[in-house]
Amino acid sequence: MTVVSLPTEAPEPPFDHLLRLSDSIGTFEHAEYVTPRRDNGYCTDDMARVVIVVAREPSPSRSVIALGRTAMRFLVAAQDVVGRTRNRRDAEGHWHGRHGVEDCWGRSLHAFGTAATRGQDEWLRQIGASSLGHAVQRRSPWPRAMAFAALGAAEMLETDPHHYAARSLLRDAVEIIGSPTGDLRWQWPEPRLSYANATVAEALLAAGHALERADVVDHGCVLLQWLLDRETVGGHLSSTPAGGSGPGDVAPGFDQQPIEAAAMADACARAESVTGDPEWGRGIDLAVGWFLGDNDAGVAMLDVETGGGYDGLHATGPNRNQGAESTLALISTLQHARARRLRTP
Repeated sequence: MTVVSLPTEAPEPPFDHLLRLSDSIGTFEHAEYVTPRRDNGYCTDDMARVVIVVAREPSPSRSVIALGRTAMRFLVAAQDVVGRTRNRRDAEGHWHGRHGVEDCWGRSLHAFGTAATRGQDEWLRQIGASSLGHAVQRRSPWPRAMAFAALGAAEMLETDPHHYAARSLLRDAVEIIGSPTGDLRWQWPEPRLSYANATVAEALLAAGHALERADVVDHGCVLLQWLLDRETVGGHLSSTPAGGSGPGDVAPGFDQQPIEAAAMADACARAESVTGDPEWGRGIDLAVGWFLGDNDAGVAMLDVETGGGYDGLHATGPNRNQGAESTLALISTLQHARARRLRTP
């Protein structure tokens, strides 16, 4: 048995496993250990995440750039003429399900805005802006979908501050997401925490900053601080498990998902950028630590040999399947770690 030593600090974001999960159509959603499960096909949610992490890379390799372009073509094909999106595609390239305004719509809009602002070439920037122009006309009744969409609209406004449709979506997102309850025991605007929880706070931070609404920024900070306090146990991140968490639940809970650590890193990076307060960097450190083994089970959630992320944290250890969502969550979190190193003297 080969013993692999774990890094004592965050490594560079690894794309090797993500590339192994991918072909000319997209990135396979699931893996059995490290082997792609072709029978499960692809999903738009993951391809949107691919566009975002590729756009964040300062010096991507040719293969990573090509993957980003494949992911963008996937998102464009998933969208209909009125801006709705469908999520499922099989290994032969056939689409399944209806177009709608669920999470895949919001995540696509996030990717389109990111590509429009940070895309490596003119094609990505133009197709991102054009596709966002369709998607941003829609609205979703679901707060998570609107939170994802708000992040894309905020990205678009960085490039085009006069993009009226993006600004309008942000205003609507603020209303749909809600605000802190004012109850110190349960500040969250929903009866239970569910998934990608920190994204809710991040969306308010991004919207408040773009709309120049200090009250909305404050609401985002209150929610993020409350969530960070709730999910910090014994000096490490103890994420909300896949089954959610309510006022009477006590940590730790399992099966913890990598998406929660990634969402926390995203939100804390946003909070630091918007407020200028470097103390938010602690949340990034906690998210990175969760992947490196500073978590409720004391085990690493990355495979240093493959560059993959494990699919879930159980009390007995990790789910060792290395699917797309978990690997993308790992990459995203390590991107924030790298950015934090570069800006810390």
